[in-house]
Amino acid sequence: MTVAETGQPRVRVKPPRDTGQHDAGWVTYLVISLVTLGSVFPLYYTIVMASHTNAEMSSANPPWVPSTSLFSNIKAALAIAPLNKGLLNSLVVSSVVTLGTVALCTLAGFAFAKLRFRGSNLLLAICIGTMMVPMQMGVIPLYMLMARLGLAGHLSAVILPTLVTAFGVFFMRQYISSAVPDELIEAAYIDGAGPFRVFWSVVVPAVRPAMAVLAMLTFLMSWNDFFWPIIVLSSQNPTVQVSFQSLATGYAPQQSIIMAGTIYGTVPVLVVFALLGRQIVGGIMQGAVKG
Repeated sequence: MTVAETGQPRVRVKPPRDTGQHDAGWVTYLVISLVTLGSVFPLYYTIVMASHTNAEMSSANPPWVPSTSLFSNIKAALAIAPLNKGLLNSLVVSSVVTLGTVALCTLAGFAFAKLRFRGSNLLLAICIGTMMVPMQMGVIPLYMLMARLGLAGHLSAVILPTLVTAFGVFFMRQYISSAVPDELIEAAYIDGAGPFRVFWSVVVPAVRPAMAVLAMLTFLMSWNDFFWPIIVLSSQNPTVQVSFQSLATGYAPQQSIIMAGTIYGTVPVLVVFALLGRQIVGGIMQGAVKG
């Protein structure tokens, strides 16, 4: 019997609308789990090595679970290397460099993104081009400059050359270009605000996630920097990365004490990541959505 014969209207069932959201399958969870385990395992095994004696780690069957010698190994590391002095110096250097980099790079990014002045494209190209020059090429002139200024051996010799980075300027310029509409800037100018008032009241609130990401990356790079501090600083005034080399002296360095010192020097970085982690993830996700 046909529809015309029955007299009932034909009902067409619409397919479900594609919202762009799909359930993650077990393969996705498996890949994420493997990547997570691969990322966490080096830190875990460092803790395992730091919590055993050197004889236990050198045995034929090395342990895979933590033990109880962590604090005694940290105490031994503190007796060998000036880790507390290095931690204090690294905290000062990384904090000042992070604050300076975030402030100056945000200002420069705002100028390149929203201000119109002659030669801005050329200056931006030169700024980006400096990222292609290896730091090793400028070490000798930079050291001679610091020595003539009387800063060799002082923490300011580590801080001053890294207060502004080309990566930070380019990163903030790109984020400000996409996150702050030109109409909002023009409305602020019409209301009588100057460039610095626009920067502080309009731009800064809109780019806080990007500033948090830049702060975290800058703090990590400054904390982990070893090459320039070991050249320009003395052994009596080291950063934490430079003080680690004191743990590896001798004919047979004890790996457990070296790992314990490494754990001791990593704690501040983990604290900073815990404090800024939500801002970093939020900034990355916001940038991904905008992209």
